[in-house]
Amino acid sequence: MQHQHAPAGQHAHDHAPAGWAMAAKATLHCLTGCAVGEILGMVIGTALGWHNVPTMVLAIALAFVFGYSLTLRGVLRAGLGFRAAVKVALAADTLSIAVMELIDNGVIALVPGAMDAHLSEGLFWGTLAFSLAMAFLVTTPVNRWMIGRGKGHAVVHQYH
Repeated sequence: MQHQHAPAGQHAHDHAPAGWAMAAKATLHCLTGCAVGEILGMVIGTALGWHNVPTMVLAIALAFVFGYSLTLRGVLRAGLGFRAAVKVALAADTLSIAVMELIDNGVIALVPGAMDAHLSEGLFWGTLAFSLAMAFLVTTPVNRWMIGRGKGHAVVHQYH
């Protein structure tokens, strides 16, 4: 049995450190799906006259759906079968979307009046933009950490 020899201080199975550019790109990809889902969920909930909690639940669910869908589209286009593509999307995006949604919705919940703001108000859009920016800033290091360990969007990059 042959062993790979790694440079001093590095193990042969370690992954190369992930760059910030790759992590930011993965996070922007996640942010796109999350933002589409969030906005659509809020528009639907508001149009149906729902209260804050069901509207937020719908927005979060749609953020996951759209986030996963963007990844699915890419890996299916690369020739992966549907079941395998779903597994890749779940592995690549679950933690990223969960962190993004936690930060995004947490910020919205903490801004006075934001939960009750209407789609026609600047407070709604300003808070949403701020919350998504904060979610991007917090999620990017998470994605960098995951990619550096061969997880998250590193899994997706195998199919590009």
